[in-house]
Amino acid sequence: MVKTGAQHIASLKDGREIFLDGRRVVDSTTDPAYRGAIASVGRMFDFHSAPENRALMTFETDTGTDANRIWQLPESYEELKTRRKGLEAWTELHAGFLGRAPDHVASCISGMYMGLDVFEAYDPARAKALADYYRYARDNDLYLTYVIINPQADRSKSTAEQADPFLSAGIVDRDAEGITIRGAKMLATGGIMANEVFVTCIQPLQKGDEPYAISFAIPMNAKGLKIMSRKSYEAASPSVFDNPMASRFDENDAVLYFDDVKVPWDRVFVADSIEMTAKQFHGTPAHVYQNYQAQIRLSVKLKFLLGIARRITEVNGTTNFPQVRETLGQLAAEAGMIDAFVAAMEAKGTHYGRYFVPDRHTLYAAQTMAQQVYGKIITTLRELAGGGMIMLPSSVHDYENPELAALIAKTQQSPAASAEEKVKFYKLAWDAVGSEFASRHAQYEMFYAGASFVVKGHSFRTYDWAGAGALLDRMMAGYDLADEISPAPARAAE
Repeated sequence: MVKTGAQHIASLKDGREIFLDGRRVVDSTTDPAYRGAIASVGRMFDFHSAPENRALMTFETDTGTDANRIWQLPESYEELKTRRKGLEAWTELHAGFLGRAPDHVASCISGMYMGLDVFEAYDPARAKALADYYRYARDNDLYLTYVIINPQADRSKSTAEQADPFLSAGIVDRDAEGITIRGAKMLATGGIMANEVFVTCIQPLQKGDEPYAISFAIPMNAKGLKIMSRKSYEAASPSVFDNPMASRFDENDAVLYFDDVKVPWDRVFVADSIEMTAKQFHGTPAHVYQNYQAQIRLSVKLKFLLGIARRITEVNGTTNFPQVRETLGQLAAEAGMIDAFVAAMEAKGTHYGRYFVPDRHTLYAAQTMAQQVYGKIITTLRELAGGGMIMLPSSVHDYENPELAALIAKTQQSPAASAEEKVKFYKLAWDAVGSEFASRHAQYEMFYAGASFVVKGHSFRTYDWAGAGALLDRMMAGYDLADEISPAPARAAE
C-alpha cells in the first residue's frame, strides 16, 4: 500500500489522547496547534504516491507490491544511492525541518530487520515479532515515531533507583497475552502526526534495570497511552506569511505516559534483556541506518540555510564584498563537508549479510562534525543579516493599513527585491534562524544524536585505531637509534 495524504490524515482521527494547554485535543488534524504540520506531512504522502514520482519514491517488495522507499533494504551500493535520492526529494518538501519525518524511524526498524540474525540468537519468538512488524509497517505505509529516552530526573542514579520506580516506562505485569507498561518516555517528536510509536531505551542500563529493558511498537491510540504535548509554536503562528516555517513544520514533541498499557507479545521485540536492548541498535545496522537518514536530512537542511545566506547578501547588496564572499565560501565548505560525508559513508559501505549498509565510522564522524557546525552556521547567518531579520512589520495586518503599507514600501528597500519580497524573505529567514521555532531546531540538532560526548564516543569506538597504529609502527620500524650511533671505542686492557 502507498498512502495518499488524505488517507494518512484520515488515519490520525483515531481517538488518541493528546493533551495541550490543559485540554484534550479533540481532532489534531483540524486543531490550530497541529493542522499545518499535519497538512505538510499529508503533502509528503501525496508526493510519494503521485504517479510521476512512483519510480523515485517506491520499490517493489518481496511480495511483488510497491512500498514507500523509506522501507527499502538495499543489497548494493547502487540501491543505497537510489534510496537516498528518494529520501532527498522527500526531505526537500520540508527543507529538513521535520527531524522525525516518516523516513527516520522507518530506517531504524529496517536496520533492525537487517539484523534479524541478532534477534534470532536472542529469542526466535521476538525475532518473528520484529519481522512481522516490519512487513506490517511497510505494507501499510505507516508513519512511526519513537521514544527512546527516559525522563530526566536524578542522573546520579540508575533507572531502577529513582524515587518513583515507574517514572520511566517499564514492565509492571505480564501474562500469556503480553506485557503491561507503566511510566513515561520521551521525546515523541512527530507523535501527534504518526500512526504508531516504537518504544525502547537507547541509554545505557545497569544491573537491576531489567524491567526497563524493553522494545515494542504500539498504535498512538493504544488504551492508556497519554500524549503530553509541548508548547505549540504553530498555535502562535496563525499567519504563514509571518511565520512560514513554524506555521507548517512544527512537528511537535511530547512526553508519552503509559498508564498500564497492554502490549501483545506479537508487538514485543525485547523484554528484560539489557544486553539485547543495546544490541538491537549497535549489534544490527539500525543505529547506522537511522542516523544515515538523519545526515541526508541535514545535508538538505544546510543547503536550504545556504540559500538563505546567499539571499541575505543579495537583498542587502553585499554579495561582492570580499569579506562577505569569504564568509559565503566558508559556509559552502561546511555544507559541502556534510554532503561529502553522506557520499563517503555510501562509497565506503559494506555488506551486512545480503544488505549493503553505510560505513559506521564515517557516519559517526559526520555526526561529530554536524553537532559543531550547525550552531556555527546559524550564527554566521545572523551576522550576515544584521538587523534585517528584526526590523520587520509586526504582522500581515500592517498591510491592511494603507498608510503603514506605504511606509513599509518606503523603508524596506533593497537593490534586489521589492519591499514586499524583502519582508517576505526576512520573515522566513527569521523563522528559520532566530524565532522560538528556530531555537528549538538549534537544540534539536545539538542533541538528537545524543550528547556530544556520546557521539564522540561512537567515533572513538569505530575508528581504525589498529590500522593507524600499524602505520605508525611500520614507519618507526624503518629506522633505529643504533643505526646512527658509532660504536664506543674499545677500552685498552689494563
